[in-house]
Amino acid sequence: MPAPVALIGSAPSFLDAVENATRAAPINRPVLVIGERGTGKELIAERLHRLSARWSGPLVTMNCAALPENLLDAELFGYDTGAFTGAARARAGRFEDADGGTLFLDEIATLSAAAQERLLRVVEYGELTRLGSNRVIRVDVRVVGATNEDLPALCAAGGFRADLLDRLSFEVVTLPPLRARAEDIPVLAGHFGRRMAVELGWTGFPGFTDAAAAQLAAHGWPGNVRELKNVVERSLYRWGDAEMPVGAIVLDAFDSPWRPGTLPGRAATPPLLLAAESSPPAAPVADHATVADFRAAVATYERDLLAAALVRCRHNQRATATALSLSYDQLRHALKRHNMLQ
Repeated sequence: MPAPVALIGSAPSFLDAVENATRAAPINRPVLVIGERGTGKELIAERLHRLSARWSGPLVTMNCAALPENLLDAELFGYDTGAFTGAARARAGRFEDADGGTLFLDEIATLSAAAQERLLRVVEYGELTRLGSNRVIRVDVRVVGATNEDLPALCAAGGFRADLLDRLSFEVVTLPPLRARAEDIPVLAGHFGRRMAVELGWTGFPGFTDAAAAQLAAHGWPGNVRELKNVVERSLYRWGDAEMPVGAIVLDAFDSPWRPGTLPGRAATPPLLLAAESSPPAAPVADHATVADFRAAVATYERDLLAAALVRCRHNQRATATALSLSYDQLRHALKRHNMLQ
């Protein structure tokens, strides 16, 4: 039996969900995986398959939201020659492809009423008919469905069949969002950072500065683990220094002073200007009458300016340099002079 897919994390809420999936894997019943986008529902589906008696059979994945309704039935259940215009030859559907294995139906809440009815029969009796055919085909398939919807509420509103939900919900694995497992953020960030460092050809992963790590920990991660992965990989790629710890976290790839505006014919207000207008002064102004050491006062004021600009620009050093009318090298020298690169 192949090793199950690795799931990274030590938060109790996450480990409970993984343990729930592990216990359900050997039981030959449908399972629903519930969670926000980017929480790793497809990884749980793979774990359910690899730890089951079906591990040597196929694991077939289908995103139910990716196809228009008129093609969904054909993809799921197949069709015979002449079933519709363009059906020049018969084709097996995903259920037949997954015979003896597992069919993972992502975004299952988007299925049409007709597809739900046909799915119910396959789950209930293990039988289907291709479009344009009356021949009954028997299949042995375990269904794992995934969604970020509240299916009981959707049933109550008439958007999902209650009898189908009853059949699919032998077990329900609910994945916590990343914000509920904050202790896993540095572990995941380090994992993704090491992988990206290898891809970039670096000799090692230098880690993150304290400020960058704090920024990762403070973010809300609406896109969960997938968003964290993208942010870490993007930040390493843009940082470009294999020796120095990564000090700039690029949360928004679209962040730019020249980002197009949302209103026709109106130029966008640069994000840095918006931040400056809505923020307090960049640094406190010293009481000139109390200054006894000119050089120390100037150094303190310069450091405060740099710190405030870094916060305003979310520790993006290139954006900070632009905001302070410095070159990138000038900013780096100033940060180094004040021991702010670590």
